[in-house]
Amino acid sequence: MRKSTLLLAGSLALAGAMRGGFAAEPPAPCAPVPTPEQLAWQRDELSLFVHFTVNAFTDREWGDGTEAPAIFNPAELDCEQWVRVAKEAGFKLVILTTKHHDGFCLFPSDYTEHDIANAAWKDGRGDLVREFVDACRKHGLKVGFYLSPWDRHEPKYADNAAYDEHFRNQLTELLTRYGAVSEVWFDGAGGEGHVYDWPSYYALIRKLQPKALIAICGPDIRWVGNEDGFAREDESSVQVRDGQEIWYPAECDVSIRPGWFWHKQQDDQVKSLEHLLDIYYRSVGRNSGLLLNVPPNDKGLFCELDIRRLKEWRAALDETFATDFAAGRPAVASNVRGGDEAFGPARALDGDIDTYWATDDDVRTASLEVDLGAPATFNVSRVQEYIPLGERVRGYTIEAWQDGAWKEIVKGTTVGHKKLERFPDVTAQKVRLTVTESRACPLIAGFGVHYAAR
Repeated sequence: MRKSTLLLAGSLALAGAMRGGFAAEPPAPCAPVPTPEQLAWQRDELSLFVHFTVNAFTDREWGDGTEAPAIFNPAELDCEQWVRVAKEAGFKLVILTTKHHDGFCLFPSDYTEHDIANAAWKDGRGDLVREFVDACRKHGLKVGFYLSPWDRHEPKYADNAAYDEHFRNQLTELLTRYGAVSEVWFDGAGGEGHVYDWPSYYALIRKLQPKALIAICGPDIRWVGNEDGFAREDESSVQVRDGQEIWYPAECDVSIRPGWFWHKQQDDQVKSLEHLLDIYYRSVGRNSGLLLNVPPNDKGLFCELDIRRLKEWRAALDETFATDFAAGRPAVASNVRGGDEAFGPARALDGDIDTYWATDDDVRTASLEVDLGAPATFNVSRVQEYIPLGERVRGYTIEAWQDGAWKEIVKGTTVGHKKLERFPDVTAQKVRLTVTESRACPLIAGFGVHYAAR
């Protein structure tokens, strides 16, 4: 070993000892960065949507507000069933349509008679939102509310100021009666004859539920742009608004059935397992959250076929990601921040997304090579960044060592929280991740290769 190398090693060790074992300072944030709530949302990955209203009894997708409240009577309603199914399938948040476009409220409202207080269910003495919230709390899932701004029943809707006050009143009921709310979800449907006062809605939410995220007509989470559940290949949480970069992650919404609400004739049209897996890889696997809708039937229950499909989906994902051929394996990196093992390649392979391999500040391209220990067959790759310090990677490749040479199997763009790629079966003992473009020194919190049987 050269004298200069020995001196450098000694200097790093001394610096590490002086700083409590760390030879290098953590990287500075690469703005923008997520709020704590946005970070938790991205790491949760999966949210369940529950579309339920009078439409389950009229066989409509969009009610027109003329429905008699009395028709709402889900005789076997079991919110705990919904929540248990959601939890078993890996969902962390459940969002309920507390009011859809028909204007029917699933909670007793002081500002309309088009609500559950005038339903046949429980002789008008029930509060479905309360039962839903209690079920979520009991089983440890987060609560989200969808309150449709479009209200086809409310006569005040044609009067901008009067309706805005009406809407804020109902929003206040939801945000003050039921405890902590993790997400308030709006869409942009309708709007005929009314201009929504969005800033006043946002201000009210911030006042009453300051930790609640506002989606997708909102400042915290954006719509990916379709209802197919598919994000773009290069989906980034860094977006530009008014000429300024902001943290604005994408959500992919899609229903497990053709419709958002239950229709008996669609009982045999539940999405196939292959379709749901494709949605997962093209939503969560593309740095986005997945909001999957499962509608209760007119009894107030999830249908057995829907439940069975979710169980199959969960089992397939668990089987794929249960084995990571790269986990804990020996690895070398082209550069390590300050030569400090605290930022070494092992941090990307330890299964902890709060540790990461990092390079020096002036290093924007770098590689991580992993020895799998023995030839392994895999067809899925996983790359994750440490997003509390920002999203950095803008280009990367993954290669496999085959026949005495590196062969490219993946060429990607953005990474963010999680990037999953599928490819034909590859058998190799060594794999290499190379960051080819980055906004700042790359921070890789996770790198793995897996095998999907389907």
